[in-house]
Amino acid sequence: MVGFSPDGLATRAFAQDSQTSVTASSSGQPAAEDAVPAVAPQASEAPVQVQDALISSVQQRIDNARERLNAFARRVDANAENDRALSELGIEIGTLVRELLVISVDLRPRLNELQLRLGELGAAPEEGQSSEAPDLTEERNRLNGARAQINALTGQAEDLSIAGRALADRIIEMRRALFTEQLFAHTEISGDVFSQAAESFSSALQSMQRSIVSWMSFVIKFKTVPLSTALFLSFALAIVILIVEYRLFGSLIHRDPGIEDPSYMSRLSVAFWSTILPSMAIGVFLSATYFLLETFNVLRADIAPIIASLLAVIGLVFFVAMLARSVLAPFAPNWRLVRLSNRGAQNLSLAVVLMALVNGIDYVFATMSAAFSSPVVLTVMKSLVSSMIVGLLIFVVSFLRPVLATDGNPYSPGRPWPRTIAYGLRLLGLLLMAAGALGYVGMARFLATQVVLTGAVIVTMYIGILSGKAISAPNQFGETRVGRALSKRFSLTPVALDQAGILAGLLIYAFALVTGIPLILISWGFQPSDLQVWLVNLFTEVNIGTIRISIFGIMGGVALFAVGLVVTRWLQKWLDGNVMARSQVDAGVRNSVKTGIGYLGTAIAGIIGVSAAGIDLSSLALVAGALSLGIGFGLQNIVSNFVSGLILLVERPFKVGDWVATSTTEGFVKRISVRATEIETFQRQSIIVPNSELINSPVGNWTHRNKLGRIEIPVSVSYDSDPRRVMEVLQEIVDAHPGILRNPAPAVMFTAFGESSLDFEIRAFIGDVLDGWPVRNAIRLAVVERFRAEGIEMPYPHREVRLHVAKDLSDADTPGSRSRKGSGKKTVSQLPLGADDDKVLS
Repeated sequence: MVGFSPDGLATRAFAQDSQTSVTASSSGQPAAEDAVPAVAPQASEAPVQVQDALISSVQQRIDNARERLNAFARRVDANAENDRALSELGIEIGTLVRELLVISVDLRPRLNELQLRLGELGAAPEEGQSSEAPDLTEERNRLNGARAQINALTGQAEDLSIAGRALADRIIEMRRALFTEQLFAHTEISGDVFSQAAESFSSALQSMQRSIVSWMSFVIKFKTVPLSTALFLSFALAIVILIVEYRLFGSLIHRDPGIEDPSYMSRLSVAFWSTILPSMAIGVFLSATYFLLETFNVLRADIAPIIASLLAVIGLVFFVAMLARSVLAPFAPNWRLVRLSNRGAQNLSLAVVLMALVNGIDYVFATMSAAFSSPVVLTVMKSLVSSMIVGLLIFVVSFLRPVLATDGNPYSPGRPWPRTIAYGLRLLGLLLMAAGALGYVGMARFLATQVVLTGAVIVTMYIGILSGKAISAPNQFGETRVGRALSKRFSLTPVALDQAGILAGLLIYAFALVTGIPLILISWGFQPSDLQVWLVNLFTEVNIGTIRISIFGIMGGVALFAVGLVVTRWLQKWLDGNVMARSQVDAGVRNSVKTGIGYLGTAIAGIIGVSAAGIDLSSLALVAGALSLGIGFGLQNIVSNFVSGLILLVERPFKVGDWVATSTTEGFVKRISVRATEIETFQRQSIIVPNSELINSPVGNWTHRNKLGRIEIPVSVSYDSDPRRVMEVLQEIVDAHPGILRNPAPAVMFTAFGESSLDFEIRAFIGDVLDGWPVRNAIRLAVVERFRAEGIEMPYPHREVRLHVAKDLSDADTPGSRSRKGSGKKTVSQLPLGADDDKVLS
């Protein structure tokens, strides 16, 4: 058995380690004692080999993994020049490494069980101590042996996983070196090369002709029915795709000839969707065609790659042609996205399609050369010719005059390219032709392919991004056909339609990036298997330091959290609307139960979501501990209010609907939330009171245990009234009111002698304190009516003001008195005096 190291050199280290591990396992000695510390047994208590089903199964899995890993190493050496095979091997090795990591996880519960059992047995008695029972010694030896075997297996699995990662890294380096070698490979271009290519071309052409003719003869003789069936199903699928496309998406890809000046957003939208949707449809049709031909065994092993490449080229040329038609619009200047003349747009469209066709033909010929083992010189000449043609086309395009004329008329002769673009195109064309002429055919072919493929994909992505930006602009989505249809179908408001436009723009962004980036990577030499591995790693294993995050796990956690919230809301509504409502539970109790279930359900859903997301919160313990101190000081009021809210829900000193009075406000409790309680005053003003204030300050509750309440109505009569008669009348009035309770009985009290009245008070209990104002109002009206009928007077306050006028002021002749005489107003000294100088003003 030969091992391997990251640099690809064969060594025997891995084999020696494996043999050592197996020997240790078979002898019962631990091979990885550092993994789990073991209790050192005495010489007479050597661990014994244990026959365990789990250990045997794991040993078999490790042996199988070792054989597969060595087989992978041999395949890597055998496919050192095959990038696709190396990519597939990398995926298989990654899968094997993950399987080896699972072994340690599977052994962990068994190892914990052994550790727990050994801890219960305790250490073996030391020398000089009394011996223990033989059964205990035998059991300890058996457990130590099992633990040693598990440690050995864990060490073997870790060694194999490290070797697998090293082999995967080696594959990456080999693929990088292979790509660089192919890109910068140099071929001497001379007359001998051309002559050899010409000689090889005729023989290769004859070989290809014989193979294709023999295959066609075989198909006609023996595969007529399968071929007809496959073609019939393919064309039927094509018809279905066309019907569905134009029925569902016709408005997105159709250019309305009646619109003379379409908006920029409409032009962008039509250009993007008229490129993407037909290209996807033709891609589905071509893929289905190849699948059906392969399924019905119509394709031969040497013909299948050629047919696949031919179908791929058809799809490529169709995509580029649709893109040129959408962006350049050679025959529809009003839908054109760029400022080009008609003649310039037509010439550019033709040049772009020709470049795509040349690259496609080159790809088909390369596939045919590989299928029929053509000479290398023929492949080199073929790539050289295609690169030269593409470079020449780019060079010719730089001399066109496609820019729109200054008068804006697309039918007028155009202007030349801006100098920067013209020089850039010429430089690129010359670079392609020079690279091919100097013998760097691989580089020239790669650049020519990227000009067409990467350029087309980037242009399409750019159009898609611009379309998404235009659609998500304020008040623009409603102007599109889709927006108008949605508004009519669902009666959306302008705000909702604008939000739908934002969502539509984001979806277009995502669609353009998700479809464009993989195509660019594939055109740059990455294999689809590479993208698959990256996608799997992106969604299943993202490492941030020591924290491992899985996007799939996070999405699952979010989904479980959302499900938990939905279940919580449903349980709240079900309990409130069915159980408690039918049981006639008080509204405040129902609210407390509903709120408590909401808090509990949200907490449980959060715990389940975090656990399902696979986030190891222990890794964040240190950071959380550091932040908790600052949060404790900064959020202590919020925490206090939260705890107070929980206390209010549990103790229920008041509940929703209660009439409460605090030191600052009075009203009805509308909502008890996490942080504060909402109280609505009698003026319909909402007061938000922090929960901690309601806990720490006195709060009056008129409806705490029940709604029973007492009302007091003061009544005053004149001193001329008979108090006993007044009390009889008031008692009759209060007894006659239907809203007054008979138990406790109402009472009329003679409360005080007022300054100008005899004061009485009606004290009565009502069943609902919330009805106090209507009851008071009715009783007051009844009192007024009875008092008037009985002739009982209700006095108003009287005041007597006495002025004491001094006689010596009447004759005083002072400057002040003289000045007042001249003013025309009477002063106190000018008032007439009578027998008494006290004047009463009433």
